Amino acid sequence: MKRIVLFVITNLAVVLLLSITARLLGLDRYIESGGINFTALLGFAAIFGFGGAFISLAMSKWSAMRMVGAQVIETPRSEAEAWLVSTVQRQARQAGIGMPEVAVYDSPEVNAFATGMNRDNALVAVSTGLLRSMTRDEAEAVLAHEVSHVANGDMVTLALIQGVVNTFVIALARVVGYFVDRALQGNNSNGEYRPGIGYMLTSLVAEVILGMLASVIVMWFSRQREFRADAGGASLAGRQKMIAALERLRSSHTQQLPDQMAAFGISGGVAQGLRKLLLTHPPLEERIAALRAMG
Repeated sequence: MKRIVLFVITNLAVVLLLSITARLLGLDRYIESGGINFTALLGFAAIFGFGGAFISLAMSKWSAMRMVGAQVIETPRSEAEAWLVSTVQRQARQAGIGMPEVAVYDSPEVNAFATGMNRDNALVAVSTGLLRSMTRDEAEAVLAHEVSHVANGDMVTLALIQGVVNTFVIALARVVGYFVDRALQGNNSNGEYRPGIGYMLTSLVAEVILGMLASVIVMWFSRQREFRADAGGASLAGRQKMIAALERLRSSHTQQLPDQMAAFGISGGVAQGLRKLLLTHPPLEERIAALRAMG
């Protein structure tokens, strides 16, 4: 499915792995002979739901760098790399955050992204295509947008939202599995219930389906954070520079980040119908209009 971010995919995989492991090890003790202990189920779902989200968050910088082949600038090898480092350093100081790692990845696309577990341990990466295609003012605005993502704590907030979503997905999937399995087993003579293969399969399938549906909530938050990052970028670099950068992106016709990386980048995509619900970014026209409307 298009536009599902690396974080969400990693999170879903981690939660599924944790769920299967818990089932195999007998750690899911929320099913009793008479049915489901909903208090125990909610506790189990919260532990694994938030655990999956924060494990994904901890892996986000490592995963993102390997996804695009980004190389951190340890010692600038060119004037362009020196400018990148000094600009991010200045903007990070203005935003009151620790200096992020700065990286470049080889790609013709015009894009950049930021990720990391906290405000003082982040990564800002830009494509070689962006450096070739944008003016320094436009590139400065893009860097300011990404630094604003870090300063706003967007990744941590995303993990918290994903943790809440995971909790309800895990709990509801097991409730669905329970009722389906009971229907398949029929009435036992002694009135006791023991989960069977129907429960396990149904709950896993329901978890995948509900997880994908719940990603609509996460994508909505992703779109809202883009407006905030644009406003932050305008504050750090100037509103006209931020508008010019977005207009440059709108006129570009290069490939986007991989689908799994879409929410980390500055550029958005185009979708129609229900697919709009899974967009990580608002349309560029809306973002430009919001900036122009700023007082």
